[in-house]
Amino acid sequence: MATDQAAAEAKGKAKKGLSRSTLLIIVLLVVIVGGGIYFFLGRGDSTSAGAEKEEVHLGVVVTLEPIFINLKDDRFLKLGMALQTTHEGGGGGHGGHGGGGPDIDGAMALDAAIEVFSDQEMQMLSTNNGRSELKEELVARVVEGYGPEITTIYFTEFVMQ
Repeated sequence: MATDQAAAEAKGKAKKGLSRSTLLIIVLLVVIVGGGIYFFLGRGDSTSAGAEKEEVHLGVVVTLEPIFINLKDDRFLKLGMALQTTHEGGGGGHGGHGGGGPDIDGAMALDAAIEVFSDQEMQMLSTNNGRSELKEELVARVVEGYGPEITTIYFTEFVMQ
C-alpha cells in the first residue's frame, strides 16, 4: 500500500509539473503576442500622428506659370502646376504673390514636367490611371530635386488638344 501511495504522489507531482509548464508556456505566448500587438499598433499610431503633424505644418503653395508640352501625333498639353512647400508664409497678404514668400525657382519642376509628359499619347493622359501614374513620377522627380523643401505638386491646369 505504501508503494501505491508513493506512486500516486509521483503521478500527482508529474501532473503539477506538466500543468505548471503548460501554464508558463501559455503566459509567455500571451505576453509575446501582446507585446507584438502593442509594438505594431503603437508604431502605426505614432506614424499616423506624424503624418497628421506634417499635414498641419504645410507651408506656402508656389504657383508656376503654365507651360505647353508637345505630345505625340501633333498634340499638346497645357500644364499649370503649383508646388507645396514647407516654408512658412510671410506676414503679408493672401495668395502667396506678395513679398515675404519662399524664393523657389520653378525651373527644375518645369523641366521635370517636360521630361515626364513629352511624347506621351493623349489616350494615356485621358485616363485617370495614366494621369495619376505620370503625376506620381513627376512628384518623385520634383521631390528628389528639391529635397524636403517641396512635399508635393498640384495641377492647376491640365488641358490637352
